[in-house]
This record gives sequence, structure tokens and C-alpha cells, in this order.
Amino acid sequence: MKNRWSMICLAVVLVMMAGAAWAEEEEESSFFDWKDTIALTAEPTATPTPVFVYETPAPVSPEATQSNMSIILTATGDLTIGTNYKAYKNLDASIFGKELKRQGGDINFYLRNIRDVLAEDDLTIVNFEGTLAEQVMVPTSKKNNEFLFLAPVSYAKTLPDNSIEAATLENNHVMDFGEDGYASTMNALQEAGVVVANSTTLGIFEVKGVKIGMLAYQTFNGGYDRIRATLQNDIDRARSLGCDIVTVSYHWGNELDYHPNENQQDLAHQTINAGADLVIGHHSHRINPIEEYNGKYIVYSLGNFSFAGNNKPSDMLTFLFQIKFKYRRGQMYGTEFRIIPCRISSKTDYNDFAVTPLTETRYIDTVLNTLKKQGQFIQNPVASYPLEWER
Repeated sequence: MKNRWSMICLAVVLVMMAGAAWAEEEEESSFFDWKDTIALTAEPTATPTPVFVYETPAPVSPEATQSNMSIILTATGDLTIGTNYKAYKNLDASIFGKELKRQGGDINFYLRNIRDVLAEDDLTIVNFEGTLAEQVMVPTSKKNNEFLFLAPVSYAKTLPDNSIEAATLENNHVMDFGEDGYASTMNALQEAGVVVANSTTLGIFEVKGVKIGMLAYQTFNGGYDRIRATLQNDIDRARSLGCDIVTVSYHWGNELDYHPNENQQDLAHQTINAGADLVIGHHSHRINPIEEYNGKYIVYSLGNFSFAGNNKPSDMLTFLFQIKFKYRRGQMYGTEFRIIPCRISSKTDYNDFAVTPLTETRYIDTVLNTLKKQGQFIQNPVASYPLEWER
């Protein structure tokens, strides 16, 4: 059944994507509008616009009925691995490929310093920014792009092997190699067991008997209006499919900005008002402050996570956002969050792509001070950025 539905999913995606016209970088459009949803494990039903839910086969845990439990979700920024095809044409010649060789060919090297942290949570969501494919053609609209990110299909396995269970595929690099590249990426992640979310695909991950629904969008080329037009319906659809927690990820804003613009803030507030439990942002390659709005958190930008586009970025600081959803007798009664300040490299003088938690006070303080300072540009900045869970 799984293979059958995988082929159907891939066929539907390719047909629906055939007419998509994507411009470069920040002129790219959202993928396609979705209205109806069908689960991979369900029998086929007639729907005007079939869209598929990638749902984990996780069994219901008896913990869900216990008096107290919690679910920890970790969110990261942009994950870009492999080569910049425009500059290097093959992996071995790229800066990532050379580092991979120095690491003895262990493709898991870029997550070696963070995997234990991710293994301790219940769900990790990354923004996967690039293409997983073996053979590619550069679309005409991308011929002049400086960055076209490509990695072998086999690299998809590094996500689940290091406790990354979900990936969003809405950003300005997912279409670097057109519809075929996108379909290959989506299929590679799905086959590896990663839950995928984009503007047409509701990702569902079930843990401890709780369903977490993940939506994702990018705002370029008029995306704000498209998102606003369907947002309430999309969140309502997630709830109707039994999602107890709904997260919404946005690829938005301007590169190198340390705080969100007015459009981002307005959309974030609308998203919470529409019923989302958490807003996760990325794209700027810089960390942005966190807002608490109507009792929910808006993480405007997590910056980079692992970034193969530059071996000497001007700012290599990032953080992991972790939120704990607290349950009592099967009902959520509260949340708390913490951050884990990190560097996108284990080195201070160049980028070796190995995400590394910070231990030196001066670097941790730089992350904290940046977030606090940029809080002046949002309406409801969080009062503090805890590094540990409440006792």
C-alpha cells in the first residue's frame, strides 16, 4: 500500500506542478493552493483537488492517558547541504565536499555535535533548503542565479538518522532545479521516513498519542495575500484531521535582517488568531526575536542551521527553539520554551557546517543580547530567553 500511494503521490505532485512558473530568489511564488486532504493510509476518495498527508505510523502511546506528560518540539533554521551546483558542478569540488572528505566521508558529520540534543526531544522540524536529486537540469529562469543547491538523494537519510523527523519545503531554493528536482526531493525525504510539509501538504507526526500538524508557506511574489486567503481554512482542515497541535512555518522577510518587518508581524498575528499553536520563521540568515502573542510564541527567524553556501559567513550564530507542550489527563494545559544558542560551525574562523551548541559565556551572551535588543522592533517581545527548562 505504501509503495502504491507513494507512486500516486508523486504522479499527482508532478501533474499539479507542471504549470508552475517560478522566478528567481525572492520573486518565487507559493507552490499551489490546497483545499482537500487525503491520508496516505486511507482508501482513495473523490476529491476536487487531492492533496496528501504524510503521516507517521507511530502507535498511540499509553503515556497519552497518564495524568501528566509533555511533548518537546525543536525547531531549527535553514538546512542547506551538498554543493552550490552553479559554482562547483560536483560535490567533491565544493566546500561541503572537501569538508566531507576531511571527515572521512561520514555524511553525518554536520550533525555530530547536535544529534544528542535532537534525540532527547519528541519532534524536530527543519527547513530544508535545496534539492535532493541525482540528475538535474537548470531551469531557464535559474540560469543567472548565483546559488543552486544540490545534494545526492542518499543524503535524505541523514535527517532521520540524527533524529530530525520533519522538514518544511517552502523556500526560495526548493525549485532550484525545477519541478523534477522538487519531486525528487520530496520523494527522497518521504522514502527516508521524514514528514514533509509545504503549502499543499499537511505534515502530520504522531507521538504519545498526540497528533502534530505542520503547515508551511513562503511569502514571496504576492504570497502574503495568497496565504491570508486560505490560512483559516488550512488550519481548520488540520484540526478536522485530528491535529491536537498545529505549527505554521514561514519563509519570509529580507535577507540579513535581524528583526521582522510589519508584513511579517501582521501575518504572524493573523496566524495565531486563526488557531495556530506556534509560528516558526526563517530566510533572513540572521536570528530574530521571539514574540509572545495571545499566549502563543512567534519565532520570527532561527537563522541558518547548517549552511553549505559559504565557508566564511559574516554571522555564524543561531539557536534552536524548543517548546514543551504540557498535558494533564489528556488535555494540554500550558507551554514553556527555551533556546539553545549554537554556532553553525564547530570552528570560529570558518564554516565547517557542523552545528555546535555554544559553551562559552561570551558567545551565548551575544545571542541573548542580539535577541533582546531586536525585541524593540516587535510588539510583544518575550520577557526573557531561558536556557533551561523550568524546574
